[in-house]
Amino acid sequence: QVQLVESGGGLVQAGGSLRLSCAASGSFFRINAMGWYRQVPGKQRELVAAIFTGGSTNYAEAVKGRFTISRDNAKNIMYLQMNSLKPEDTAVYYCKATKRGDDYWGQGTQVTVSS
Repeated sequence: QVQLVESGGGLVQAGGSLRLSCAASGSFFRINAMGWYRQVPGKQRELVAAIFTGGSTNYAEAVKGRFTISRDNAKNIMYLQMNSLKPEDTAVYYCKATKRGDDYWGQGTQVTVSS
């Protein structure tokens, strides 16, 4: 079992920055991949960024060059640094962990970017 708690969302002006955190209970041991997803009402949840065992990363085209995903294995925390935010980044952001084939989700944190 893995429990995830996101934090760091809020309201920011376009061009600003936010850093989201995802704290995992237990150990990162055997967590194969972690990622950030986002969802707006009426649309499917979409992948924003993922980080894999060994540290390789993957980003959605819309956020490449602006967002950076990282994880601190000692603290069991994953981060999403979001820079140059745009109004279209407004969404609820969720973190996900995959462990032994099972997916675990956090409760989500709202990010609102004003123009």
